[in-house]
Amino acid sequence: MSPSSTPLPTSLARIVERFQRLSSPKQRYEQLLWYCKRLQPMPELAKVSENKVPGCASQVYINARLEQGKVWFQGDSDSQLVKGLVALLIEGLNGLTPAEILQVSPDFIQDTGLNVSLTPSRANGFYNIFKTMQKKALEYQLAMSAQSLN
Repeated sequence: MSPSSTPLPTSLARIVERFQRLSSPKQRYEQLLWYCKRLQPMPELAKVSENKVPGCASQVYINARLEQGKVWFQGDSDSQLVKGLVALLIEGLNGLTPAEILQVSPDFIQDTGLNVSLTPSRANGFYNIFKTMQKKALEYQLAMSAQSLN
């Protein structure tokens, strides 16, 4: 990571370090599947069109809620590897403020080594999932700003 970039939140930095310790693409895929298994189930009622991630080959849903100024995500996918990416992002971004989420660059995926293992379609899916999470965080940030003006 370049010195001029914003440091990663602690939770995301830990995930990057975990992947950096893995030497092969197979180990990285196994790590993604481990995240997939840890992902809390997303309620079927939350799998609605406004939570569907656009531009993904797989079915991917991301839901968010704001509690005491922090964003908490839920997600799911019909693809195990993509579900692992969803879980990785949720673990890395959960509990951050909207502003903290908006400061994260998706380039951290390169530091994990996953970018070289992902097909172009999955890499694009990762980017779309990440941008959807940032969009939801931005909506909360704008809502909080509007509330503070009232």
